[in-house]
Amino acid sequence: MQNKWDISDSLWLAMLLSLSGGLMDSYSYLERGGVFANAQTGNILLFSVNLTTDNFTAAIHYIFPVIAFAVGIALASILQFRYENLPHVRWRQIVVLVEALLFFYVAFIPQSLNLLANSLISLACGAQVESFRKIRNTGVEMPIATTMCIGNLRSGVHAMLEYRLTKDKIAFKKGLFYFAVIAGFAFGAICGNFLIGFGGEKAILASGLVMLIAFSVMNSK
Repeated sequence: MQNKWDISDSLWLAMLLSLSGGLMDSYSYLERGGVFANAQTGNILLFSVNLTTDNFTAAIHYIFPVIAFAVGIALASILQFRYENLPHVRWRQIVVLVEALLFFYVAFIPQSLNLLANSLISLACGAQVESFRKIRNTGVEMPIATTMCIGNLRSGVHAMLEYRLTKDKIAFKKGLFYFAVIAGFAFGAICGNFLIGFGGEKAILASGLVMLIAFSVMNSK
């Protein structure tokens, strides 16, 4: 049975985190001015396009989430460096709890401060990307991303092709895991779109709730 440390790398936790990732991205894009919380490639593209058309105000709205995402990665790395080897400190639980608190705060930020809201969400995404980078499940270990799909899609297709060519059951299992995480992200995006229709800017509270569930799962035996 997995211990408290192993749970951080479990498929079920990755599914929860990817669900939250999809919800975050749909929320920031649909409710907070067309900015991506996770897809920083899209933000860099839109920043560059707006910069070249002298639309500096819009450009700022796209570049600040990119910077916040990088800060989130750095903060998570610092936490890991300082606390990873301490037996009574679960640094990744700290990341998840801080994410939940940030989402609860964002829910009450007005539309006039969308730049702040999107930056805080992107900071949380960056921390999550850095903190949860692999799955260990029944003898299978594999890199994973819980806030974006392109790497998982590439790895999933590669694993399924490997299974088709070699009949390696481990490759097949990896492929299923990758597509399960992608499905979790897509479901989160669907939920985000649905909840925005009811709660508007408060819809991000659902993502905070998911992170609290993940926090509880990580604390279980």
